[in-house]
Amino acid sequence: MLNTNLIQEMNELPELRKIGFIGTGIMGAAMAAHLMEAGFEVSVYNRTKEKAEELLRRGAAWCDSPAACAEGKDAVITIVGYPKDVEEVYFGEKGILEHARKGAYLIDMTTSSPELAVRIHEAAAERGLHALDAPVTGGDTGAKAGTLTILCGGEEKDFYAVRPLFEAMGKTIAYTGKAGNGQHTKMCNQIAIAGALSGACEAIAYAKAAGLDTEKMLETIATGAAGSFQLSNVAKKGMEGDFAPGFMMKHFVKDMNLADEAAKENGLRLEILEHVRDICSGLEAEGKGQEGTQSLLKHYGEV
Repeated sequence: MLNTNLIQEMNELPELRKIGFIGTGIMGAAMAAHLMEAGFEVSVYNRTKEKAEELLRRGAAWCDSPAACAEGKDAVITIVGYPKDVEEVYFGEKGILEHARKGAYLIDMTTSSPELAVRIHEAAAERGLHALDAPVTGGDTGAKAGTLTILCGGEEKDFYAVRPLFEAMGKTIAYTGKAGNGQHTKMCNQIAIAGALSGACEAIAYAKAAGLDTEKMLETIATGAAGSFQLSNVAKKGMEGDFAPGFMMKHFVKDMNLADEAAKENGLRLEILEHVRDICSGLEAEGKGQEGTQSLLKHYGEV
């Protein structure tokens, strides 16, 4: 239940219209497009301008740097590759923190380090800025359809201030608590996916070894307790020979490393996560990092 003070603050929330969007890759381009469709004024920056060309054709404004993308905006959204990329676009003389206007909302939607999310939040607060960590799940399919699940950590009043932006990009929008909790919740998601995806791939490998009709097997067990998105969609794509990325293997490895590090910091050892991470790291080393996570099937032989 919302407290009285928060209800009062919600009645005084600012209207956010000018949005800077940094990172127009597989996920970001579709997310920025939905913001434009919802009527927001969107400016974009990406290290490779070509990846933003479709957005520019649709009316987005181009910025030459993260700093330029942050200047004068009501909110700045980032969804880049790795924690080092997040650090680069937020900190430093040409970073977001030094160039965002006072009172702006900074939303990192990259799957990144919980510790880094807290550092950004604290640095933003010192400058009169509002920072949130809001990683997403749902892959490129969810990004294109506008049905992402968004996991937001930070101040609750800030969450409600930026919720209209989230509603343009996602379907399930969750406030998870203090700064860093969005990233911690995303770690839980990736830990669960590691087990579900590896289980689905092993089921397919077993079915092939036992001489079963793998298509029929998948259709049958997907209707029962074993059913999952990883089984019916991700692993099934690999079984059919489609390894195009909805979510790249190299980014899955990054996420599992982050989850493993955070688990150890909290005194946990996650053996299944580590095992799946090691297999996927080996596949990445073999040149499969740009493929989809369904390439985990290749660990079990030809598909």
